[in-house]
Amino acid sequence: MNLISIVMIVGLILLYFVDAFFKIQLMNWEMLTHSALRFFTGFILIGVGVLYAHKIRLKSAVFLILVLVLADDLMDYYRNVNSFSFEDTLHGVYMLLWGSLMGYAFMKYSKDKADKQQ
Repeated sequence: MNLISIVMIVGLILLYFVDAFFKIQLMNWEMLTHSALRFFTGFILIGVGVLYAHKIRLKSAVFLILVLVLADDLMDYYRNVNSFSFEDTLHGVYMLLWGSLMGYAFMKYSKDKADKQQ
């Protein structure tokens, strides 16, 4: 639990600075949706699938992520929402990386806890 707490706290602090540096308003539905999509994509595909379980190749995970992000950006384009900027892209990359670290830390903690119970 210690590793999960460290990754979460450091990630939240860095998220504050990334948002302040790029002047991104995180507390609206658009940005919350984009951030959550990227965070959980990183959590599941990279953190769990690639780094921990080695069930997905990194190349395949990157392809799936690109498809999901492109689909999200196309949906925004059709709704006339301007979310395709350099700052939003870097924010999305940060959310993917943070999600992948959280996914790895969570799975490592879960496995360690299961091993201690046996």
